[in-house]
Amino acid sequence: MMKLERVVHTAKVHTTGGRDNGAARSSDGRLDIKLSRPGASGTGTNPEQLFAAAWSACFLSAMKFVGVKTKVAVPPDAAIDAEVSEGTNGSAFGLAARLNVSVPGMERQAAQTLVDAAHQLCPYSNATRGNIEVTINVVS
Repeated sequence: MMKLERVVHTAKVHTTGGRDNGAARSSDGRLDIKLSRPGASGTGTNPEQLFAAAWSACFLSAMKFVGVKTKVAVPPDAAIDAEVSEGTNGSAFGLAARLNVSVPGMERQAAQTLVDAAHQLCPYSNATRGNIEVTINVVS
């Protein structure tokens, strides 16, 4: 288990109702969303969408961090299409994730090296490594 030596930021969110017409609001008010089950008629989002957004945003920042450290220019139009699936394995629920990373104009091997380094750095990658099925594809 990784223990933090120094806390850089702590997000605080109050959630009620869960997936069924729930709501989540951050302590600073920047996040204020409705929650609903995937495919339900509600207007809210679901935890898998939130996780996909959070991981892909963090991963892209990790790529930029690695780029600065290694003097590799990350294209400004780099993007990630994240997919988080919820499913079952016997009687337990679980997740699987795919990050499809687009780095237009970057040579494929350089892009792969950048993505591999970002995967070692990103806290979401570190949290999921060995816990869920993760696939990371360099798509351009």
